[in-house]
Amino acid sequence: MTVLPAPSGARAVVVGGTAWHVVAADVDPVWVAGQTGHDPLAAPLGARFLAALADRVGVEPGVVDAVLVVPSRGGDPGVELVRAEVDHPRVERALLHRTGVRVWTTPDSAGVLVLGRGVAGRWEVSMEVDPCARGRGLGTALVAAAPSLVPAGEALWAQVAPANTASLRAFLAAGYRPVCAESLFGA
Repeated sequence: MTVLPAPSGARAVVVGGTAWHVVAADVDPVWVAGQTGHDPLAAPLGARFLAALADRVGVEPGVVDAVLVVPSRGGDPGVELVRAEVDHPRVERALLHRTGVRVWTTPDSAGVLVLGRGVAGRWEVSMEVDPCARGRGLGTALVAAAPSLVPAGEALWAQVAPANTASLRAFLAAGYRPVCAESLFGA
């Protein structure tokens, strides 16, 4: 267990992987140990600790997301994308949590791809496929295109709610690798 100050772009973040956790929040490490010591492998991302941390930092936690990563790559995105400014819930959410947000749509507007800088300045991606276009591989094509849209040498991160199995399958099929889980407490 490591306790660090809150990162840029969030009031707090709890991140965990195989036998490790990081609590990045402006809280006392002794308090964190007292809250999680009974089960240090599971408690940091458990509901009881996340609720207690929310009370401490004054912001509700997001869901516990699977965090995936893929390296950037040059070349053709593999799907036709059009830079866009769209009024879409996926874009609105990105604007709450990211800076430098850029948006692309497919020519038929069936898919929306969003990139921006998120927690600690990392490149983050999200996407959405219109219900009438789902089940045909468009989500996978969108997230497979995303690594060609970030600068060379940069990693591209995605947070996916584990219950969103269609999205999780799309990211995995596009070569993203699961690296941890996290709960983000908004700025």
